[in-house]
Amino acid sequence: MILKPSPTRAREILERADVVCSAAQVSAAVTRVAREMHAVLADANPLVVVVLRGAIVFAGQLLPHLTFPLDVDSIDATRYGENTHGGDVAFRAMPLSDVTDRVVLLVDDILDEGVTLSVVRDKLLAMGARKILIAVFAEKHTGKAKPIQADFVGVMLPDRYVFGFGMDIHGYWRNLPAIYALKAQD
Repeated sequence: MILKPSPTRAREILERADVVCSAAQVSAAVTRVAREMHAVLADANPLVVVVLRGAIVFAGQLLPHLTFPLDVDSIDATRYGENTHGGDVAFRAMPLSDVTDRVVLLVDDILDEGVTLSVVRDKLLAMGARKILIAVFAEKHTGKAKPIQADFVGVMLPDRYVFGFGMDIHGYWRNLPAIYALKAQD
């Protein structure tokens, strides 16, 4: 396990990072994705399942744009914890809502390798969801095949370690309104 850096070290990481998606670009992407969702989900009475913790910021900005009936719940699944490399998917909390025969909009922060979202999707289908649509704020260009595709994507990002707008670096910086990428040496 990696030790969490001090707040001073976290500030140093941010100061050296590159902005890859400005706050204005983030806001415009959220608005566009919401419009796309309206066209598909306005009459579906979806259950929105937010993947904790990363998707909290995206969901918090997205949901007020969705002006149709919906329910909201969450699932806590991670491969990363506070590490920068993924491991096995761990479920820390399941949705309280009954997903049986529901259209589920699964909302996550980023589609990187796709492992976590694939496992979460399969879990919700096993719980009885009728249909699952996936929304991610960001998808990373990895150059590799992914086991899952998103139905709604806010922005495409380079294959670098990114943080901000819900995504963290060692537990820090989920609260940033823009998205940053680490420099190679970090």
